[in-house]
Amino acid sequence: MSFENSQKKVTKLEQIPDYSIILNDFGKVDYGDSYTITISTNIYSVDKITLDLFKTPRWIELLSNLKDYIANFFIEKKSDENAVKLLFSVGSKLTFFSVVDRNQKEIVMGENYKRLSFRISVMAEQNVLNTNIYLSTIFHYNNLLGRLYLFLLKPFHRFYIKKRLKDYANEI
Repeated sequence: MSFENSQKKVTKLEQIPDYSIILNDFGKVDYGDSYTITISTNIYSVDKITLDLFKTPRWIELLSNLKDYIANFFIEKKSDENAVKLLFSVGSKLTFFSVVDRNQKEIVMGENYKRLSFRISVMAEQNVLNTNIYLSTIFHYNNLLGRLYLFLLKPFHRFYIKKRLKDYANEI
């Protein structure tokens, strides 16, 4: 196997890295996973990586704009859900997720819904030649429907996370 191919491999970790801030103030974790990939550059910030990993497909942007237009018609309120910022501070939104915590190496997004609470973390560790990207997710079931929802979602979640990391590594 060539060095380039080994760099494009997505690896599932046994546990979320100990130094990750994803667990801060979350409480009980019912399910969690963490994947990593190495890219051969060190010029990207965690903000740029997060923006690239979570960029919204055009058709979803169009549906979201339509939803905002309809909502604004009835409630006369402007939405800033699609506002893009180059530096994601706590409280800002990226696509559909709120940034709940961050530091120089990691951005944690998440939501607390009635049935399920979750956090998604993008962490980037850079050295002279490479950047290791970690994509971690944790969930807490708030009720039985949350457990059922995650049971149905889990296979698609795992597939999408691995595919998105691999696609991202191939895009750059």
